[in-house]
Amino acid sequence: MAAKVTTIVFDAAEPARLGQFWSDVLGWERKAIEGPTDWVAVGDKNRETPFILLFLPTKSPKSVKNRVHIDLNPVGCDQLSELDRLLALGARHVNVGQGEQPWVVLADPEGNEFCLLERRLD
Repeated sequence: MAAKVTTIVFDAAEPARLGQFWSDVLGWERKAIEGPTDWVAVGDKNRETPFILLFLPTKSPKSVKNRVHIDLNPVGCDQLSELDRLLALGARHVNVGQGEQPWVVLADPEGNEFCLLERRLD
């Protein structure tokens, strides 16, 4: 027996805004989930990725470095071109003590760290 990752959950001050950012980053669909709270799901429109990102509202601000983060690889361009695109979407550079590395550490609009790796996947 084994388990399967189906959802990665983000607490978000603004679920719609953060969901839109990640939808734009990944080229995935964004869908508001109707109910008593403002949940937003982002998933691969081609259904090639077996999990979704789910953004849930919270009133608690982010206060420390994430203990889990997402790594991204460029597709269809090099790392520098993808970095420019991510920064234009609202990502920002952050220093989490990484020093000189071949990857770039960024944060999304609510401060969640993620890495942009060098290796292209195409």
